[in-house]
Amino acid sequence: METSDIKRLKELEAENRMLKQMFAELSLKSQLQEEIIKKL
Repeated sequence: METSDIKRLKELEAENRMLKQMFAELSLKSQLQEEIIKKL
């Protein structure tokens, strides 16, 4: 593996972590909205 490959892998891992966090936050927000709607 070349240095550029390792750098790209680390960038992709960082992006993946960010996207997983975004998904978790949006999923939680969606669940909370569904609970609120059920109570109305």
